[in-house]
Amino acid sequence: MKLGYTILFVPDVAAAVTFYEKAFGLQRTSLNPAFATLDTGATTLAFGSEANERRELGAQEFRANRTDDIPGGFQISFVADDVAIAFDRAIAAGASAVCPPKVMPWGQTVSRVRDLNGALVSIVTAPRF
Repeated sequence: MKLGYTILFVPDVAAAVTFYEKAFGLQRTSLNPAFATLDTGATTLAFGSEANERRELGAQEFRANRTDDIPGGFQISFVADDVAIAFDRAIAAGASAVCPPKVMPWGQTVSRVRDLNGALVSIVTAPRF
């Protein structure tokens, strides 16, 4: 088995795709009002409509990401050659700074932002562990 893709449920699929293109330099591979995908290399990052997902879940609910709430218990991580430049690009595109780039004791540079809907995103150098 392998990880195929990750889906973030968002209130506006097109807005999320546009943000991720600007903030992280990703390229869309599909887009419609209910679902979209971005090329991230080995796996795919996808966005699904919150409204669609609520209909599909029926009585079940999920916790939506919002900028005025604490982040969910997950993060998306992007590997960048120059974390500082990538971090600045994300902030310029509208991401909110959480942790500026810093070198960790194991040698990896790590930073974190929140996307336009409040999801936690890390921008890091390749892991050294």
